Amino acid sequence: MTESGNLLRAGDRAWLVDVAPERIAGVVAAARAQTWSALLEDVVPAARSIMFRANTSSDMRLLSDHVRHLVDTAGADASAAFLEREPVVIPVRYDGEDLEEVARRLGMTTAAVVAAHTSAEHRVGFFGFAPGFAYIDGLPDALELPRRTSPRRRVGAGLVAIAGTQTVVYPGGTPGGWHLIGSTSEVLWDIDAVNPNRLSVGDRVVFEAVE
Repeated sequence: MTESGNLLRAGDRAWLVDVAPERIAGVVAAARAQTWSALLEDVVPAARSIMFRANTSSDMRLLSDHVRHLVDTAGADASAAFLEREPVVIPVRYDGEDLEEVARRLGMTTAAVVAAHTSAEHRVGFFGFAPGFAYIDGLPDALELPRRTSPRRRVGAGLVAIAGTQTVVYPGGTPGGWHLIGSTSEVLWDIDAVNPNRLSVGDRVVFEAVE
């Protein structure tokens, strides 16, 4: 069975297809480059799947044929071209209110936590939970911690946090159960911009320590 054999209906205007995590960025980039992308209202990647949402339900049959062919044929070339883009550098003040607790629980100094975080290779895996909320993969094994048992009711924009194998930069105004290790003045989500998201799936991210 081909990978696109897992194509599933999602409501009246969307198809959901399973895609290997390492292929998601390339498939999304390839989809947006197709002439038939005019049929799409949105392409929504997740950790191991992509949702293709049509403009109208009448486009669903045609869209399914295009999606199947795309997922079967979009290969390493598309992924490589997308992933070779310059990294997004995010300057971080490592002053988060959970930083000392994170270091204590991991048996590390705060300086070692910062060094591990800034030296790792990070990449945007997918978006979810809230608009502009990017799940950034690549957190080193040495920094893995489960989420907080007691989430905060509201986390401000630009706060940098870790949990599991990922980092997030909060877009602002959401609850949050991740460990706050720093903050950035970079605006990664701007609802008033033509393209609100500065980050895209597959982007390499470099966290750079600043005073």
